Amino acid sequence: MARRALLLVNPKARRGQESMTPVIDRLKSGGLTVITEPFEALPEIARDIVRLRHTADLVIVCGGDGSVSSAAVAAMESGLPMGIMPMGTANDLARTLHIPMDLLQAADVIVQGHQRRIDVGTVNGHAFFNVASIGLSTELAQSLDPALKKRFGRFGYALAAMKVLAKANRFHARITEKGTTIEAETYQIAVGNGRHYGGGNVVEETAQIDDGHLDLYSLEMSNLWKLALMLRSFRSGRHGAWKEVRTARCVEFDIETKKPMPVNTDGELVTSTPAHFKVHPKAISVFAPKVTSPLHL
Repeated sequence: MARRALLLVNPKARRGQESMTPVIDRLKSGGLTVITEPFEALPEIARDIVRLRHTADLVIVCGGDGSVSSAAVAAMESGLPMGIMPMGTANDLARTLHIPMDLLQAADVIVQGHQRRIDVGTVNGHAFFNVASIGLSTELAQSLDPALKKRFGRFGYALAAMKVLAKANRFHARITEKGTTIEAETYQIAVGNGRHYGGGNVVEETAQIDDGHLDLYSLEMSNLWKLALMLRSFRSGRHGAWKEVRTARCVEFDIETKKPMPVNTDGELVTSTPAHFKVHPKAISVFAPKVTSPLHL
């Protein structure tokens, strides 16, 4: 009996206007029957999975990292494995899992059927795969014009980032882990679940998406100009070597700020502080290529 795939398509994604016919044909030729369901707002994804879970054996999310994260809790609860069609701007989860950016090749990964169990992070009950953050990147998400993002992709992010950095200020935060609380004056706090975020930056040098913990960093420099010197270390995940960057590793964190501040998860603003972060080890199965060496996970 053919496996039934629920294909959730976001026409507003960066590549959302591309024809899905070749992808659907590739899935069908691989033995899948395909039910296509379009969505326009992220909350629709979870509702569609809950509504249609009994008609499907797997879910395929076509969109960016925010779309995939929006599907996570419903996919976890339904027990359905998830396929990923990387059609967003950054596609950091696909990068972490070595899923090809070419959609037909990504369809082949699903057809081949190899599954990998990965961790899911949550903040106040909202799921994220890559990173959740407070501060600079949240201000960036708020200032990023959707039309600019769609037209210019990662260059659009860079333009918006320059505007945000020019007027950024530090904020006071209380970070609690394992019952110990520290006070911080910081520009940004980021909590990573996976490996890649922000279009290819690395959360922490040794981070993996199935290591059962979260990696936190806090930017506590007095002047943001030094961030330019740190950029290369953020690409490799070695930013913790800078004395201005606080790092921590745990399975749960609590972060409080003097007034509520928005929290950005995988590019979407979903909640605000006070924020409770938690990792759910190997909580979901995703279709991903087989990796020959654990050093390249």
